[in-house]
Amino acid sequence: MRIGLYPGTFDPITLGHIDIINRASMLVDRLVIGVAINRDKSPLFNLDERVKMIEVECSSLGKKTGTEIIAHPFENLLVDCANDVNASVIFRGLRAVADFEYEFQMVGMNRALNDSIETVFLMAEAKHQAIASKLVKEIVRLGGDVSKFVTPTVNKQLLEKF
Repeated sequence: MRIGLYPGTFDPITLGHIDIINRASMLVDRLVIGVAINRDKSPLFNLDERVKMIEVECSSLGKKTGTEIIAHPFENLLVDCANDVNASVIFRGLRAVADFEYEFQMVGMNRALNDSIETVFLMAEAKHQAIASKLVKEIVRLGGDVSKFVTPTVNKQLLEKF
């Protein structure tokens, strides 16, 4: 069984994330969405809310692709999380050159820690390349419309938070 890991904070999950999840799920039998617990960040949504969002938004994707998609909270090193879920590949989404520079460094460090796990970069579809959770939250906070960047369910949850 081919198992992949797609990590992130998903605060909140966006259409860009869903695009990467959909495409990654076609490459593996099981896709684990690693929901990072990052004590250095102050997420808008708590861990349970982020996990639930992923479960709701990804339930139909798994049925469509025939891939088991599960949300898995983690607070340890990414390579340790990959080991915990038996993932042989880590998926990372790229939006711009700046993403690549950061991700390039991360791959080097992860390979030094565990060279048996491959990292696969997936470019976001052009229409999703500008979407970032941080910007989505800022737009909503300032009264803007983010319906082009998130699902209706997530949009409703964002509006409830603000």
